[in-house]
Amino acid sequence: MSSPKLLKGDRATGAGSTTDRPSPVEVSLLVESAMGMRRRCFADEMHFFTPSLKHYESDEVATPSEARFVPVSVTGSSCGLMCDHCRARILDSMHPVATPEAFLELGARLARRGVEGILLTGGSDRTGVVPLRPYADAIRTLRGDHGLTVIVHTGLLGREDARALAAAGVDAAMIDIMGSDETIREVYHLDARVSDFEDSLRALCDAGVPTAPHVVVGIHYGEIVGERRALEMIAGLAIASLVIVVLSPLPGTPMEGVKPLGGSDLAALFAEARIAFPKTPVLLGCARPEGREKRGIDEAALEAGFNGIAFPADGMVGAAERLGFRPVFSSDCCALIFRDLAPGQGPAASAGP
Repeated sequence: MSSPKLLKGDRATGAGSTTDRPSPVEVSLLVESAMGMRRRCFADEMHFFTPSLKHYESDEVATPSEARFVPVSVTGSSCGLMCDHCRARILDSMHPVATPEAFLELGARLARRGVEGILLTGGSDRTGVVPLRPYADAIRTLRGDHGLTVIVHTGLLGREDARALAAAGVDAAMIDIMGSDETIREVYHLDARVSDFEDSLRALCDAGVPTAPHVVVGIHYGEIVGERRALEMIAGLAIASLVIVVLSPLPGTPMEGVKPLGGSDLAALFAEARIAFPKTPVLLGCARPEGREKRGIDEAALEAGFNGIAFPADGMVGAAERLGFRPVFSSDCCALIFRDLAPGQGPAASAGP
């Protein structure tokens, strides 16, 4: 049997165009190779995550009746970029805070109610920065005095910012990694370059912050543009986990009518991500389309050998069992999988790809 073909690059770099797309046979080989690698490097467990960041219920699993993990925005519903895929819509459902003191008060109140973890994030300013650094002392206090898990979702940041988050003891940092200058400019309305995202990710890793970079598949109006370049940048760094999400066109945004991704392009990219990170946990994160498209996306992640799925579609637990995996359920954010699943854990972790 011939070796599976790994695509190099994407539309933004001149490769991965229509003429470079793998054939159905090549996609099948990629998926087979990805699953084989996963079985060699990890135990036969499939992790399903249902953090109470939003209400969720399926035939097989649901979020806890009481909130255990809640999102907080340091900018309320305000964002200086107003990216085309979001327009700050995702901030609307978060607890707003305007000062570190307000965050301390909110965190203490949430802890008394039984909340175990907080996702701290917010909108970006015009330079792509989420102003988290002033909250470092409050994060340290909430973790130490109240035992809260605190993860952050950052924008662009410098080394001083990363060191402040490390000193605060954040449990994990998430950051979206863009692999296309065109996407950064046209979708994010940001005067920055791919290298700025790479530098920010490197700053977090070098500071010793457990980091879970996110790659948003289809972020360029439903096209795969810089995703492979993003994976290549991430692959050279010591990350804690890799989270793949898929563009979910939101009503009231310029991407409202974009057709969700699916099919062989998505299956190939998922398999390539698994192969590129053989001993790193790879997850399908919260954001992706609902309905019929969601089931297809989740099935592709299962078949490509991902380690976990957040808010799985109906039937995914059973599908994982049919593939020989034992379901493991958690109300944590999926980025925290590294706390229970060490990179390289598995029956043949030392064997490599």
